[in-house]
Amino acid sequence: MAPLGSFFGRSSGPAPLPYPETSPQGLAARWVRWVAAHGPLKNPIRDETGEHAGHHQPPDVWFLGGTYGGAVERRCAVPAGRPLFFPAFNMWAWPAGPDDLPVVDGADGYASLDGVPVPVTVIGTPVPFEVRGALGNGVTSRGGAMPVSVWGLWARLDPPSPGSHEVAFGGTDGGGFRVEARYRIVVG
Repeated sequence: MAPLGSFFGRSSGPAPLPYPETSPQGLAARWVRWVAAHGPLKNPIRDETGEHAGHHQPPDVWFLGGTYGGAVERRCAVPAGRPLFFPAFNMWAWPAGPDDLPVVDGADGYASLDGVPVPVTVIGTPVPFEVRGALGNGVTSRGGAMPVSVWGLWARLDPPSPGSHEVAFGGTDGGGFRVEARYRIVVG
């Protein structure tokens, strides 16, 4: 049976990304789509404990969520063999047009695995990508298709070894706004 959206001449899923899925821009866009896949009750950015960290995870990478401001500590299990990808600091714009990149000039961020610093990289998506999120999602709050651009300081970690680890990351806009997340993860 065809998806309901196809009966009305629309795709039932989001449009293909304008970036390769495993490229830095593709991972950042997929992370935004991951956040948008959650309604308000299981939003991984508002999650205080990590209980929602495993929802809607793709099979090839494990996304971690930051905060909308302030600090949080979470716990979660991560399948072995998955690289981690997350923003130390990011912003998104919607509805976004070409070159509507929400760059924050004074932004600064950090990331670490078990207390060892890991590099953060500036990644932006100057070509907007389509997000079809859950109603009340944490990106657009709407359920329909919306063009989005994202910019930020991101980290990608190779798959951590099995066992317990601490992943910490955060950033600032260069003014008074700060975000920080600390995850105690068990890889297995």
